[in-house]
Amino acid sequence: MSPAVSVTFVVPVLNESGRIHALLAHLKGAFPDARRIVVDGQSTDETVKAALVLADQVLVGEPGRAAQMNLGAAGAFSDYLCFLHADTEPRFDQAYLLQALQDQPEWGFFPVELSGASGMLRVIQQGINWRSRLTGVATGDQLMFVRRELFEQLRGFASIPLMEDVELSKRLRRVSRPRVMTLPVRTSSRRWRERGVWRTMLQMWWMRLAYVCGASPRWLYQHYYGR
Repeated sequence: MSPAVSVTFVVPVLNESGRIHALLAHLKGAFPDARRIVVDGQSTDETVKAALVLADQVLVGEPGRAAQMNLGAAGAFSDYLCFLHADTEPRFDQAYLLQALQDQPEWGFFPVELSGASGMLRVIQQGINWRSRLTGVATGDQLMFVRRELFEQLRGFASIPLMEDVELSKRLRRVSRPRVMTLPVRTSSRRWRERGVWRTMLQMWWMRLAYVCGASPRWLYQHYYGR
């Protein structure tokens, strides 16, 4: 990464031993000057062991994506924080990211590309990208990036078990509209395959609507995960 801008990837994980090594290898190859911080939420598999091989820093904290990402951000000193899920992979390299950040946008995100060849997944993908661009609200799968100083000023992610990305997007949106990038990130469609495309789509729409209407993130978490 050019000395003009520095980047840290913060990756929250929980039982991702089968994916984290490949993701970190990709990040090291595509973004050789960016730091890689992995924050484990007390995995019961060998996620930490796998991450130690290629991460610049591995932290272990309380489970919960918001808490894990805040912990990772606290250990970063770069200009930008890039919050990346373990099953999401950038489809661009360091040169593109540098170009995108050279005028120092406050925050932004990338369009999503769902894995798999299903035509229905392509429709869902376009719907996600259309919605996020229109509303200026990103989801965690879209590699949200934030200028570190602004993230600290806003006190990071709220301490809620679900919708932390939506909640932060809305606060960031009051500062500025997001920079929506051109090249995508590729994210796993495993939840769509496992739960069924239509069922998952309707459930996500319902949950987002319920949140907008005032439903508690904790109640939504219990509904989504059944606990």
